[in-house]
Amino acid sequence: MNRSFVSVFVFFAAFTAGIFGDRLTVLKAPQYVSYHEGQWPISGEKIPDLVALTMGFSVQDELGWPAMQMGSLFQRPKANVLLVVRGVDNLDLPHNVASYPLENPVPFTLDSVANTMHALFPDDTPVVLQLAPSEERLYMVGKANTVFEDLPVTLQQIRGRLSQDGSVLPSLPLSSLSRNNEADLLFLSEVQVLHDIAALLLRHKHLAKDHSPDLFSLELAGLEEISRRYGTDSPQFTDAVKILASVLQKFADDVSSIYGGNALIEVVTVKTFEAPLTRKSRSILESKEVNPRNQYNLAYQYNFEYAVIFNIVLWLMIALALAVIAIAYNLWNMDPGYDSIIYRMTNQKIRLD
Repeated sequence: MNRSFVSVFVFFAAFTAGIFGDRLTVLKAPQYVSYHEGQWPISGEKIPDLVALTMGFSVQDELGWPAMQMGSLFQRPKANVLLVVRGVDNLDLPHNVASYPLENPVPFTLDSVANTMHALFPDDTPVVLQLAPSEERLYMVGKANTVFEDLPVTLQQIRGRLSQDGSVLPSLPLSSLSRNNEADLLFLSEVQVLHDIAALLLRHKHLAKDHSPDLFSLELAGLEEISRRYGTDSPQFTDAVKILASVLQKFADDVSSIYGGNALIEVVTVKTFEAPLTRKSRSILESKEVNPRNQYNLAYQYNFEYAVIFNIVLWLMIALALAVIAIAYNLWNMDPGYDSIIYRMTNQKIRLD
């Protein structure tokens, strides 16, 4: 009986972990990007590769995730919006396209995708907007920079925005939430940022009609602060979850409408990250660490493309060398009076004279 109880408990734990664990939810997707139904888990460290593949960029390692199927190579989303919600493992988003379990929820950034976009579209104006609780980064060039220059990015600016015209506070059912509390104010500030981004895109629709794709990466930590302050069983946390779910759904609908249905919008819900994201700074006085695997100055390991490149270069050099030898041999043994039309014309003129 104990064995059967343990088996049932393990099965129930695995089942509930697959349903109520951290999730990757696709809110909006173009028709040419399809997702298969099923509990296909994806690792958190693979999220940047997933975003890159959806935008048509190549990645170093194979994703190996069968849940997504891309359509034509000539059709790619005009925008990719990734929303990371910390403090909750699942949100009630009934109008989603698909939802999958998230394994190994480690912190990640989309810097590699942003660098690829700026390298491939140097003359265009791609909108690359990344906002995080610890740092605010607005990577934009040209017209996009002037459009988003008034967007509040610091926490102090966002809090001031709540008391201005166009604030979202009158339209939200605050219930147990209060703007006088620090945790509540952080959550409401993030809701205000989502509203302002959608409003700016709606006001400047030309950004969605250019040839370069756009990238939005927004990390929201308001729910995490509310759960830390009041607890997950508190009415404040319950009201905040309901508000955020409705706000995210409206934000996804607005952005998808602005891009004409060619925007891919994902939501990553993470209870807690397994390791904090730290950015190391270098110092000129820092001693250089020696890799123990390369302390003997050994050559790096060759990849699978080395044999192909080596054969191409080798046989190309051999072919060029044989061509040079053949041309030099024929020129050396050439009869000027018979083979060369230049000498023949010259000799004819000499005889006429």
